[in-house]
Amino acid sequence: MTRIVIVDDHPIVRVGLRALLETEADLEVVAEAASEDEAVAACASHAPDVVLMDLRLGEGSGVGAIARIREAGSAPPILVLTNHDADADILAAVEAGAAGYLLKDAPPSELLPAVRAAAAGESALAPAVAARLLQRLRAPLPTLSLRELEVLGLVGEGCSNTQIAQRLHVTEATVKSHLVHVFTKLGVSSRTAAVAEARRAGMLE
Repeated sequence: MTRIVIVDDHPIVRVGLRALLETEADLEVVAEAASEDEAVAACASHAPDVVLMDLRLGEGSGVGAIARIREAGSAPPILVLTNHDADADILAAVEAGAAGYLLKDAPPSELLPAVRAAAAGESALAPAVAARLLQRLRAPLPTLSLRELEVLGLVGEGCSNTQIAQRLHVTEATVKSHLVHVFTKLGVSSRTAAVAEARRAGMLE
């Protein structure tokens, strides 16, 4: 029997997943959790064989929960099941130790084998996610510094160079210099294009 913990902050999602999983004779839901802390506690109390984890939780985050569960030792495989498919989300989950990554629109014919594969210690990636990871490895995205991300985030909020300089306590020349570096790294020529490209790549919300 494969023992499962479901982690999702939407009760109706948990109910639906439980109903689906428990139609299978070899699968049993032993606990549910709605927050990062609850997820960590449920894994410690119930020693599941696999965890189904959303990335957006009401309190905390799925990535944070994955990292904490794995740090606790003898951690169960964690299969991400989420609506979020930005490159940054996928990479953060995999780097934190997720054994697989599925989107919530996955059909039962894909989800159930993925749960069993994760419980068996195998990787379980949705085809679209696997393709994204492969593409990312073949053509790594540029890395922006924390300050560059900060400047670009304020641009995305509609701030002018003057306003950004005031917010960050730097000169306008410094802001312009950061933006030039951002444009170069992202291969764009305008503020709007830079924000759009960063959001597409999952660098900005």
